[in-house]
Amino acid sequence: MERELYNNLLNWKKTNIKMPYMLVGARQTGKTYLLTEFCKKEFKNYIYLNLDNMEKITQVFEKTMIPEEIIENIEAILNINIEIEDTIIFLDEIQVSERAISSLKYFCESDKPYKIVCAGSLLGVKINRFKSSFPVGKVWIDYLYPMNFSEFLKAIGEEKILQLIEKCYKNMEPMLEPIHEKALKLYNDYLCVGGMPAAILNYIENGKSILKFNDEIINIIITSYLADMAKYTENTESIKNNKIYNSIPLQLGGQNKKFKYSLVEKSARSREYESSLEWLIASNMILKCQGIKKPQSPLKANIDTNFKIFLSDIGILRVLAKIEKNEIISDKNMIYKGVLAENYVAEILYSKNRDIYYWQLGSNYEVDFVINIDGDIIPIEVKAGNNTTSNSLNYYIKRFNPKYSIRISTKNFGFSNNIKSIPLYAAHLI
Repeated sequence: MERELYNNLLNWKKTNIKMPYMLVGARQTGKTYLLTEFCKKEFKNYIYLNLDNMEKITQVFEKTMIPEEIIENIEAILNINIEIEDTIIFLDEIQVSERAISSLKYFCESDKPYKIVCAGSLLGVKINRFKSSFPVGKVWIDYLYPMNFSEFLKAIGEEKILQLIEKCYKNMEPMLEPIHEKALKLYNDYLCVGGMPAAILNYIENGKSILKFNDEIINIIITSYLADMAKYTENTESIKNNKIYNSIPLQLGGQNKKFKYSLVEKSARSREYESSLEWLIASNMILKCQGIKKPQSPLKANIDTNFKIFLSDIGILRVLAKIEKNEIISDKNMIYKGVLAENYVAEILYSKNRDIYYWQLGSNYEVDFVINIDGDIIPIEVKAGNNTTSNSLNYYIKRFNPKYSIRISTKNFGFSNNIKSIPLYAAHLI
């Protein structure tokens, strides 16, 4: 499956291949597949080393962090000859060995042309809790998220409609109505399937029939996430992680989506759960959207104490919230479909900026997202349907007079009253 991040890998190869490449992301987002495809296509020789199930290789890093000695020992263990000029080495599950991560500094500084890529589950957590000195400035780091709607369309062979979406967005001109309806149908399918490669593959294998799509695929991914919490944390923290993760559908389902510790556990306090929340954010399993007092640049300097938490994948949120597929495709549950739409947009914005914000004034006004576009602070409102009436956005516009505003909904492309109308299926282009 084609991933947009492949271009980053090509850029790394072209401009800074001496610096080891690290791919960070949640489990099941396709890190191993992407790096394997890259290594096979772009290099003459390729060596794959999984530190989670190759204990002898892991022991090499425990003994030495000198690149020449590491390569020499790997050659002896595997009984191979590594031609470093023509070979790329892929260290998978590198989070297993902190010393392997530390060794990347020495590979970067070596005079020899080593080419190293690495990935692993919960690498973000490992980096945040690194006990020794993380090789800052010596590693090229990219983040891989679930497949966005654009990648989904490419994976299912809908490149033609993707091209038209991009054309209409660029010119801000309406899509032909039958194509607009088809794109919305595909968007509904994406809400059900989500962006996990294994889920999209199941959708394809079932003839792109959403009713035949097997939710068990997503349940298996959720189980693997919960297993990671148990495997890589102390029992007490694992329980807290689990409670926070499972509370998110409830957190988002309320009228005020602000994260409340009391919804995690009735007597919960922030200081008891802050560490677990940070663990889940670092793991890329959840996304934090910070509240701001004023929509001024820099947004980070204007944050308040409120925040919302979204899940990293829309398909996981649907299954975790126990929303049936037919509720999505037949619009039977528009209230929670609005939650899914907001989470969908949060995923897109987060994957591009890593920091996302929203604005709220008391309990009366709330704008879903506020982002910086080319130096301008732009409000974004998300609607699951075509009812685009919004007191909050109107109030925001009158008070702060933004250069323009964005409304994402099921309506076609358009631009009136200084508001860009962008269909849900084109949100990835913002």
